[in-house]
Amino acid sequence: MSRLNYHHLYYFWQVAKNGNLSRTADQLHVAQSALSSQIRQLEDSLKVQLFDRTGRQLQLTESGHQALRIAEEIFTRGNELEKLLLEGHQPEDAIVRIGTLATMSRNFIEAFIGPLIDSEHDRYSLTSMSQTGLLNALANHQIDLALTNAEVQGSGRQIWHCQLLDSQPVSVIGPPDQQLPGRLGPEYIGRRWVLPPTSSTIRTAFDALAAQHQLEPEVQAEADDMPMLRLLARDSGALAVIPHVVVRDELASGLLCQYLTLPNVFENFYAVSIQRQLVHPRVRSLLARYT
Repeated sequence: MSRLNYHHLYYFWQVAKNGNLSRTADQLHVAQSALSSQIRQLEDSLKVQLFDRTGRQLQLTESGHQALRIAEEIFTRGNELEKLLLEGHQPEDAIVRIGTLATMSRNFIEAFIGPLIDSEHDRYSLTSMSQTGLLNALANHQIDLALTNAEVQGSGRQIWHCQLLDSQPVSVIGPPDQQLPGRLGPEYIGRRWVLPPTSSTIRTAFDALAAQHQLEPEVQAEADDMPMLRLLARDSGALAVIPHVVVRDELASGLLCQYLTLPNVFENFYAVSIQRQLVHPRVRSLLARYT
């Protein structure tokens, strides 16, 4: 059983925020001596000093600063819990928890959470994980939403809601001034390539097009991770098969050039959630932009 007394922790939290013992005692309608005593009991139970006391001045110790940060989260989450249970909905200021597939484009993720970035009041967390990890986190209510480039089908045990957010064209990208045509042909023979792995749908489509044009790419590197594919496209000097959005900034700056768009080849991005009664209001507004 934990020795932490949350009533004492609450008093510590209030004093630490106010920085003044007597003012906090007045606000809480308790005697200053009782307030001081309960904070000392908290320190004794945890065997740590939370305040340096110099006369009437209280200064947080290093442990006190750490305790204040965690106490702030505890009581903020407690307020969220109270609103959730009493009012039956997620409060607007509750933290938005988003899981992202580890291998997907950071540029797309940033665009999706743009309204959260632009807001001074929204709080959000981003957790990168595998596809299995995303689905488990959703099922266990550890995240509110998952972003992935792999479509998810429902099953008898779990009903997933999978919303297509965007389909990005896939292009052949390379260093500028290569004088390459806007279609696959002999000019692409003998070039070095950076490609997705053979297990990916993009690679399958590219291999089919290459075979159609009797092109045998000299594969220098493979990567299933879009951020890594972006770095290889930027720094290797090879041609890369990659969604346009992944190298958006490099194309805009002229560091890379788009030579052709592969016909009927797309990278799809999905938002995955589960059916639940209580949905964070900011999740609704983020998804509404794609309907």
